[in-house]
Amino acid sequence: MAVHARALARGKFTTLAEHMPEAHRRHREWTPGRLLRWAHSIGPKTQAIVQWQFDHRPHPEQGYRACLGLLNLGKRYGNVRLEAACQRALAIGSPVLKSVKSILEARLDQQPPPGTTPEGASAIPPVHHDNVRGAAYFQSTTQTSTRTEGESEPC
Repeated sequence: MAVHARALARGKFTTLAEHMPEAHRRHREWTPGRLLRWAHSIGPKTQAIVQWQFDHRPHPEQGYRACLGLLNLGKRYGNVRLEAACQRALAIGSPVLKSVKSILEARLDQQPPPGTTPEGASAIPPVHHDNVRGAAYFQSTTQTSTRTEGESEPC
């Protein structure tokens, strides 16, 4: 058992590093700068997500767990896939670890980014079916409509 002097400042701690559990000591080795440099080595989208972790938390240390989770995803899926997943996560407005992990698990990182279509392709493929009349049908019915004034339009 260890005895520590009481911290006089509110929210401060007096824990000695050698008294911390091993997992906590390993986290002390990581700094925001080191995590950002690692993310930069992967790509700009990964770096943007790591930066988001630090910018949207009251304390940078609260973003470490998510950043280290991204690091593990990079080891598991590779840096190219991680960067593509981060790009998709940013595109859908969800730059969190859970989204990046979900994108990788579903292999969505290997699909074109949302809102893009291959060269020459229509965003919505045409539907060919006997019951689909299409725009030409409706244009011809509105032009040939012969209603008298005051008569309501048929349903």
